Amino acid sequence: MVKVTVCGAAGGIGQPLSLILKQSSKISHLSLYDIVNTPGVAADLSHINTQSKVTGHVGNDQLKDAIIGSDVVVIPAGVPRKPGMTRDDLFKINASIVRDLATAAAKYAPKAFMCIISNPVNSTVPIVAEVFKKYNVYDPRRIFGVTTLDIVRASTFIGELIGAEPSTVACKVVGGHSGHTILPLISQVPGYPKLTQDQLEKVTHRIQFGGDEVVKAKNGAGSATLSMAYAGARFALNLIDAAFYGKQLVECTYVQLDSDKQGAQDTRRIIGNELEYFSVPVALGPNGVESILPIGTLSPFEQGLFSKAVTELKGNIAKGTNFVAESKL
Repeated sequence: MVKVTVCGAAGGIGQPLSLILKQSSKISHLSLYDIVNTPGVAADLSHINTQSKVTGHVGNDQLKDAIIGSDVVVIPAGVPRKPGMTRDDLFKINASIVRDLATAAAKYAPKAFMCIISNPVNSTVPIVAEVFKKYNVYDPRRIFGVTTLDIVRASTFIGELIGAEPSTVACKVVGGHSGHTILPLISQVPGYPKLTQDQLEKVTHRIQFGGDEVVKAKNGAGSATLSMAYAGARFALNLIDAAFYGKQLVECTYVQLDSDKQGAQDTRRIIGNELEYFSVPVALGPNGVESILPIGTLSPFEQGLFSKAVTELKGNIAKGTNFVAESKL
């Protein structure tokens, strides 16, 4: 019996994400929360002939009922990025939303696995962690920044270049979840030597800034909602399989490196000790983060990408932690 709560379930990511989760036989209760329209979304999904019960909860008065006793809490809530909007602009709006949802989770589902999709992930994951610390329920193994869309894009874009079926292309993507902090390790992908330096630089940039491509194509009407819903559901379902059904699975995800100090030593060797959070390959299991796996060998090109990413990430993380320190909970 696994209860999953989706916070932001009526939004552009939340609705398709909830649709994908409703199809899983591993979820017994799908609890949908948003500030508007959730009962209608829940009623719609409840007609799908799969076993999970669907409940809809709307507004602050129903947040406790939505989240209490949850095993997994997925948070895609927040405003989407619009043309010309930076992730800093997003932060000002979404930070308060994530803080308040994290507060509810800390109170009513402190053992839940937290899957954070709300942008900017580099900062919102530290917000959730700091809230859990304030309520004395913090376990770094159970809080995840969902960076799976970067892996999905890497598989797609690299597959197109090397003539491989995208679903068979496995490319680690480490670092963070915005622009230059996204670090695809293309040198570790079989078929990589086929790429020229120009192709390598262009596909790396496309993976890093794929979100801009979608925002531009939608011409102000939205951001990467469908692909993000797919990626978010993939991560949540893999986490459920690993945590509750005994499957051995590895995903790259943005976590607190102290969730496995021993395993993080390889990452620390490359990035130093300044960063608390980094997206790394993680073996998932009953505790969430069972172990952090090595990043592996980097090419000279990839090594050059890291220094810029580390500097940017440091500022992103500080922004999230400082936000909670200055908040009244």
